Amino acid sequence: MPAVPPQSRGPVTQASPAPQAPPPPAAPRRTAFAEGVDRLRAAAVTEPGRLRAIGAVLALLVLAFGAVTAWQMSDRSSAADDVLHRSQPLSAGAADIYRSLADANTAAASGFLSGGQEPPSTTRRYEKDIENAAAGLVTAAASTEPGSPSAKTIAQLNKLLPEYKGLIERARANNRQGYPVGGAYLRAANEKMQREMLPAAQDLYTKENQRLRADYGDATPYPWFALALGVVALGALGWAQRRHYRRTNRVLNHGLVAATTASAIVLLWLVVGHSVARAGLDSSYDHAVRSLNVLHDARIASLNARGNENLTLVSRGAETKKLPDGSTVDAYDYAFKQDMKTLITGLAEAESLADDRAGEQPVKDARTAVKLWQQRHQEARTADDEGDYQAALKKIIGSEDDHPTGERFDAVDRSLAKALAHEESQFQQAAGDGRDAMTGLPVGAAVLAVLGASGAVLGIGRRLSEYR
Repeated sequence: MPAVPPQSRGPVTQASPAPQAPPPPAAPRRTAFAEGVDRLRAAAVTEPGRLRAIGAVLALLVLAFGAVTAWQMSDRSSAADDVLHRSQPLSAGAADIYRSLADANTAAASGFLSGGQEPPSTTRRYEKDIENAAAGLVTAAASTEPGSPSAKTIAQLNKLLPEYKGLIERARANNRQGYPVGGAYLRAANEKMQREMLPAAQDLYTKENQRLRADYGDATPYPWFALALGVVALGALGWAQRRHYRRTNRVLNHGLVAATTASAIVLLWLVVGHSVARAGLDSSYDHAVRSLNVLHDARIASLNARGNENLTLVSRGAETKKLPDGSTVDAYDYAFKQDMKTLITGLAEAESLADDRAGEQPVKDARTAVKLWQQRHQEARTADDEGDYQAALKKIIGSEDDHPTGERFDAVDRSLAKALAHEESQFQQAAGDGRDAMTGLPVGAAVLAVLGASGAVLGIGRRLSEYR
């Protein structure tokens, strides 16, 4: 066959390859924390994982209960100790400072009325009162925070005390020489005492009483946070044991029982201990501190009354006071009558607050002495108004045969001191019992909480061992 010449062909085109899809992005590298979370999630749906979570929660609850109990009861125990050993003694000390200052003022006036030669007993009494006031200020300063209002008051009294003593010494020196200016110096000293020193001492007494009430307020409130945590912890432990019983038919898990027992002991100790402490502290306030405050006020009123009674004769009408009805009276005699009203009211209240015969009888004796004091004072005022100054003087500072008002005042002061001593012993007993009821509770709660948490962990661990 004839050969066929090759046919010419057009250029051969090759098909283009299909487009390739971009490779998928590489998965982000996971952190160790994320992997750990996933593992925990995976473990949580298993029984061992649940048990581990339950054990951790139980241990944390028991430890939190113990820690909060130790914290709250430590604060309350410290406040109760402050009531017993700091704030109440300082309050009584502030009252003693006031009493010492007022009694020194009274003794100075009595010595002045005695003439040029003061009785040694009156001088000793004055000097002892000044020393007691100075010592009381030192004690108060040592227990007061620097820069506090009480510290400023104490500094003011320390400054005024030497100034007062200087005026008294000038009054004595002029009185011994028979100079009438001695009376002016005595009145100036009394003015400083009444207008500056006694108000400052009263302010110090008020501040210390406020601190005492604040300490009571810190010691007596119920520890609600700790009680709530205790109930929650016991509830969680009870639920865990019920769950254990339903899943294993085993009645007891020794570790969980130990944790429950420890928590129950702490909760019971907390409730009973704080209730007993609160009852003791409340009793010390209601049956002792209230009476002490009233008796201190009554004693202060009696001292002020005695001082004003003496100054009535010293001034001889030089100081007068105009009343709202327009009449004019002797200023010191008017102040004496107001102090006696305060004294009588205070004694009546103190008698109503006394809860036993030992506390009631001294107050009754004081009330009887006050009545006799008022009768004798009225006789002295009558004699003075009639111009018989010597007769009036004998009825105020005379000898024992004259039965002066000074004897009645001393009888009132002795009775009030006896009543104060009785109430102080009652306070020490009741407040001490209250403080002692909390002894060991903070440390005991912490130790039992650690034991309870350990028991919960061991109990759950014993259950976990069954899965290995």
